[in-house]
Amino acid sequence: MYSILKKALFCLTPETAHELSMDGSSALARLGLMKLMPKPTAQKPVSVFGLEFPNAVGLAAGLDKNGDYIDALGAFGFGFIEVGTVTPKPQEGNPKPRLFRIPEKDAIINRMGFNNKGVDYLVERIKRTKYEGLIGVNIGKNKVTPEEEAVNDYLYCLNKVYEVADYIVVNLSSPNTPGLRNLQFGEPLVQLIKALKQRQNELDKEHEHTPILIKIAPDLSDDEVKQLAKTFNEEKVEGVVATNTTVSRDAVEGYKHGKEVGGLSGSPVREQANHVLKLFREQLDESTPIIGVGGVFSPDEAEEKIQLGADLVQIYSGLIYEGPSLIKKSIERLAK
Repeated sequence: MYSILKKALFCLTPETAHELSMDGSSALARLGLMKLMPKPTAQKPVSVFGLEFPNAVGLAAGLDKNGDYIDALGAFGFGFIEVGTVTPKPQEGNPKPRLFRIPEKDAIINRMGFNNKGVDYLVERIKRTKYEGLIGVNIGKNKVTPEEEAVNDYLYCLNKVYEVADYIVVNLSSPNTPGLRNLQFGEPLVQLIKALKQRQNELDKEHEHTPILIKIAPDLSDDEVKQLAKTFNEEKVEGVVATNTTVSRDAVEGYKHGKEVGGLSGSPVREQANHVLKLFREQLDESTPIIGVGGVFSPDEAEEKIQLGADLVQIYSGLIYEGPSLIKKSIERLAK
């Protein structure tokens, strides 16, 4: 059935197709029809970050930036859903068109630019959800916030989402906000982590502890990964999401839209993401969990992430190209 729907959706612009499919799923959820979705025949709970995940397969950030579709997406069987990236103030994001498919390579390029309705809106949406899985919130900075003041935006979002999120991801690796990736390195990174941890300790006196993870880019040299892992170990970062989209275009060179500016996701990022994942697993403290994301289009590829050292797996582009059956099959594979 999804193959037929996919053909129709792929006749539309990517952003229109996204909005239509999400709104349609939400409508079905409100009518109770999403309950008819096939459920996994088996799933294996996973304990990570001190949390109990119903299964190891989650939705990556970016598909539901505002928390509008949590219940509908939850009906697909995800053990956890990561919403965002959210910023302190609402922002429109980059001018359209800003989302591009490369079907020949099972790829997507986006330069959305953290378009979202702001953190206050997201918090209210999370409070209303009936979803029984876990919810992660991915936080970022507003485009207009100077790089040297970015910590203030992250702290603002942290304060707002701490009570409603099961875990929080600090997005330092999107290529679509100027200067953001500079925060992944050196003293800016250390100071940001220290500030977040200090505020986390203060919030823990009022609320249940919420783990804070860092999402990193796949466009890192081996030495950069090793240095990052060293910093994460020293600062006792609670978890890593590996990885975000790539700025590399080697895999889509010569294809329509292959030269579009933005982050490339889908099958072409798999090899890079897996290499960075494997290297982080080798360099991080054994007790530091990793969420593996990037290029999961089959149960085999979900299992590969686990074998390379991930504790949990996230799907994004694979859902768009393969449909909801990918989630069910991956959950069942990882339950074996």
